[in-house]
Parts: sequence; C-alpha cells; structure tokens
Amino acid sequence: MAAGPSSPASGPVSTGTVTTSVPARLDRLPWSRWHWMIVIGLGTVWILDGLEVTIVGNVAGRLAEEGSGLDITAAQVTGIAAALYVAGACSGALFFGWLTDRYGRKKLFMVTLAVYLAATALTALSFESWWFFLFRFLTGFGIGGEYAAINSAIDELIPSLYRGRVDLIINGSYWLGAIGGALLSILMLDTAIFPKDLGWRLSFALGVALGLVILLVRRHVPESPRWQFIHGRGEKAEALVTSVEREVEQERGEPLPPPAGEITIHQRKSIGFGLIARTVFARYPRRAVLGLSLFIGQAFLYNAITFGFGTILTTFFDVPTGHTGYYFAVIAAGNFLGPLLLGKLFDTVGRRVMISSTYLLSGLLLFGTAWLFDRGSLTATTLTACWCVVLFFASAGASSAYLTVSEVFPMETRAMAIAFFYALGTAAGGISGPLIFADLTESGVVADTVLAFQIGAGLMCAAGLVAAFLAVRAERRALEDIATPLSVAEVDASRATA
Repeated sequence: MAAGPSSPASGPVSTGTVTTSVPARLDRLPWSRWHWMIVIGLGTVWILDGLEVTIVGNVAGRLAEEGSGLDITAAQVTGIAAALYVAGACSGALFFGWLTDRYGRKKLFMVTLAVYLAATALTALSFESWWFFLFRFLTGFGIGGEYAAINSAIDELIPSLYRGRVDLIINGSYWLGAIGGALLSILMLDTAIFPKDLGWRLSFALGVALGLVILLVRRHVPESPRWQFIHGRGEKAEALVTSVEREVEQERGEPLPPPAGEITIHQRKSIGFGLIARTVFARYPRRAVLGLSLFIGQAFLYNAITFGFGTILTTFFDVPTGHTGYYFAVIAAGNFLGPLLLGKLFDTVGRRVMISSTYLLSGLLLFGTAWLFDRGSLTATTLTACWCVVLFFASAGASSAYLTVSEVFPMETRAMAIAFFYALGTAAGGISGPLIFADLTESGVVADTVLAFQIGAGLMCAAGLVAAFLAVRAERRALEDIATPLSVAEVDASRATA
C-alpha cells in the first residue's frame, strides 16, 4: 500500500491518496474459522430480534388479561406497541447508520447492542402501559442501529464468493429466535409454572442474558478494513488483513493465491449527508427504486401475517392463547429454511432471478391462502401450513432486500443506505402495517383478514416485478466493482454499473 502520512492506532488519521489491494485480498480468502467468528459475533443478533418480536406477539393475549401487571389490551400490544417498536427501529437505523459510516462499524455494533440490552431489561420491569410503550420504542431504536452496523460490516468482511448466501442466512437467523420465542412463550405463559405477572417478564430477561453472551463474543470482531483504508487508517487495515491471511494459511497448510488487483482512493475523514443523498438518488435512481420496492413489499407481507397471527388463530379457530406459540414455531421454521436452502442460489443462479422469483412466488401463494381462508377451507393447522410455504420463499426474498441495499451503493454510503431504505420501507409497511392489520384481524370479520392478506400479497408481487427489471447482477462480484467508492469515482468512474 502506497500512502500519504500514516497514523497510529489511536492518533489522528491520514487523508492522502492510497493504492491498496485490501478489497481483493479479502475477497480471495477461502472460508475459514475467522469467517465463522464474524458470523457468530455479528449474525446472532438477529436471533435476539426474532426472540423479541415473537415474545411480544405471543404474550399479547396474556398482557391483556387481568393480573398480568399491566393495564393494556391485546390490540395495544400488537398495534401501538408494535408500531412504536418499528418507529424506534427506523429512527435508530437512521441515527446509528450515519454514525456507522462516520465512526466505523465496530464502535457502533457494540453501542447498538448495549442500547438494545438496556431497553429490553427495562421492558421486563414495566409497571404501566406508557413504560412498556417507551421501552418498546427504545428496544427498536437499538435494533434499527444493529441492522445498519451489522449488515455493512458483514458484507465488507465476507468474501464475494459467499456474500449472498451468508448475508441471507444471517438475516434469516431472525427466525431461529422466533422459534425460540414461540416455544419460550409456551413455557412462560403456563400459569402452573409462573404467575401471570411474572412469566412474560422472565421471557424478556432471558433475551437480555443471551444478548450479554453475544456482546462478549462480539468484542473479538474487528473493524472493517474497507472502512479503515478509506477513512485514513490504512496501516491498521493492512495489519489486520495480513494477520487474517497468516491465520488462514496456517489453517489450510498452503499459501493463498495472489490478489486480483488494486484500487486507488483519496482518503476522507467523513462523508457529508448531502453527498450520500445525491449519490443514492441522483447517481443510482434505479437502484433506489429497487431498494424501496423490496423493503415496502416485505414489510407489508410480514405485518399482514405475523403481527396478527395470534389474534387470527384465537379469533377464527379458537386456539388458546397459551398454544399459539406451537403454530408460530412451525412458520418460523419455514422462514429459516428458506434462506438456508435457497441462499446458495443467490450466488450461483444470480440475484435478479432469485430476488424476483422469491417475491413473486410468496405473493402469489399468499393470494391463494387468502382465497382458501375466504372460502372457509382452512383450519388452524392448514392455515399454518400455508403460511409456512409462503414464508419459505418470502423470507429468502426479504433477506435479499438487506443484501441488495448493502451491496449496490458505494462503500462510503453503505450503512446509511441500509438505514435509509430500511427506515423508509419499514415505516411504510412496519408502522402503518401493525395499525392497519391489528384492526383488520381483530374485527372477527373474515373479509377484513382476507384484505390484510391481499395487501401484503399485492405489494410482494409488485416488488418482484420491479426486481425482474431492476435487480443488479451482483453475484460473485467485488463490492468495489458493483458500485465504485466515491473516493475513487474521479479515478475510475467506469467501474460503476447500472
């Protein structure tokens, strides 16, 4: 690496022009124990998110019962509290996303997890509905920051050959947490074991315990070398990649092949928000439309099904509130199997085919489910089976939305791009969704629930059609080839693709 003035680890950063092979060196690494450490340290937080959301959905009925310790209704839990959680996530994504691009991935993925843990612990101590609502918002605030910091770090550390499947499986691990939350709620809601006002509190407390373990593992995850060399920390990036290469060569017992090339960049201390906005919307308008479509579609579909699933089962099929967790565990398993089994195809068959097909298939299958539900042809078991199939495809598609906005914009804007599209798409589907669908599914009118399904299905199909025309062929390509970093745009602008 040829560079301008260097800087010590904790001193001022350099802002010269550097030529580096760090991206190519990271992309040519074979899969190793080091990559597993990244996956475990960063990816497991989605398990916490899944656990959190599922517990709230499953304990909604219990919280509304007399003796729960809170004066709150089930509709307020699945409507107001859910909307506040998502509003917090959108706000946290934007706030922490900006900080992540400015101050680095590692600092922020430690801070955001700490915020999440503190807010979740205080949720368990709720004594009034306003307290519960406040800390649902703050829990979402921490989780939103996690989405921006974690996805940007993962995509910059994982080799291009594996990036698609790893990103999808990590985002899909949310549903492992959902399975745990569903099964945990069955135990915690059993009044023969725990009193009504204690079981739901312990559910949140167990999430905090799991998060503390993840926090300890995460301390060993490094900063992104891609972020380091652009922000004037070239020597640290070089030292980190060299140590990883040495570790991988020792593990495999053979030398690594030479890197594919170098890149020359102008180092920056920070990137202005105005430049980020102009880059995303003026330089890449088609990609901006794609990102918004994918996020809005998946947000509405998931709200159409998951935020009202317990109410649907109890209202239309007389399933006891303490048993809804069994049904949700089944659809959560389908959600995780989708990215797990289909993820590799996003790296081999390609992004465009897989993103468009998973969105379209899930939308069409949900239309079919709505038709069967309207005819009265479904039971609690067969409805759950239909959801399971729908979400097998939808989960892979939804995970690919995060992958897409993470890899199709320049590195300097990555965390903020993730944050923006997550916030805007999720605000459209994730704030209005719970409020709309809570009323529709709680009404007890079949046509209202059918309408909820059809809204989610229609938006998924629309997003799938957008992806068929606009999705970027990013499979097995270096991030710097998919979108040229702003710091080298004037040097090699031809490398950016539409």
